[in-house]
Amino acid sequence: MKRKHKRLTFVLVALLLLGGAAALVLSAFEENIVFFQSPSDIAAGKISDDRRFRLGGLVEEGSVDKSAGETVTFRITDTANTVRVSYTGILPDLFREGQGVVCEGRMESGVFIADEVLAKHDENYMPPEVADAIKKSGQWQGETK
Repeated sequence: MKRKHKRLTFVLVALLLLGGAAALVLSAFEENIVFFQSPSDIAAGKISDDRRFRLGGLVEEGSVDKSAGETVTFRITDTANTVRVSYTGILPDLFREGQGVVCEGRMESGVFIADEVLAKHDENYMPPEVADAIKKSGQWQGETK
């Protein structure tokens, strides 16, 4: 084999290995990507039951029910639509009605089953669509920009 052919073979093998590694990394990322959705997205039917995602909005006033032992149920709203949430575990200290929350989990039979609940001290980090809906309803408690 000529020196030129050896170099070409080496470059092709290196590119093939690099492409394979990139494909594996992208595949791993695809399995672990968690998208952020609002209650309006769920009402529009954009979410499938088998997909994990984050749900964000405000805890609806009068919706928190802690009567089922460790399981807490409540509703999250973006003022246009609401989603019922079920969470088993200890809620964060900042969790309360009318407060912004982000829950991670999946939909099962029309109920969002949360694995994790994060309470927020204000709505500064809320997605623009949810923040706009809350501002339009007059319930915005953060700074106006």
